[in-house]
Amino acid sequence: MKESDNFFEKVYAVARLIPFGRVTSYGAIATYLGAARSARMVGWAMNNSHNQKEEVPAHRVVNRKGLLTGKHHFNGTNLMQQLLENEGIVVIENQIQNLEDIFWNPKDAFASEKKDL
Repeated sequence: MKESDNFFEKVYAVARLIPFGRVTSYGAIATYLGAARSARMVGWAMNNSHNQKEEVPAHRVVNRKGLLTGKHHFNGTNLMQQLLENEGIVVIENQIQNLEDIFWNPKDAFASEKKDL
């Protein structure tokens, strides 16, 4: 197993913890995993998440401004947006509205405990 494979698995484990109706960012996941400068690697993991046996809610991971930068990796023109809207998230012009209200930060969610990933 390559080191990146292990990192990707950790990314998927964190992504699976994102609550329904909430989103996080590539950078927040990278920071939580102790690799703050690896937001782009988190993005690569999300792009590859459709190959996983266990579902990864990659639609809940956006950039730090709430933009749906990974939407072209989903089948269908607006599938990422549709999945988010099905969870009650408002998206206008490829950007999540009220990002501050629905943002889920794994660092804050597990401040008292480091999840064993």
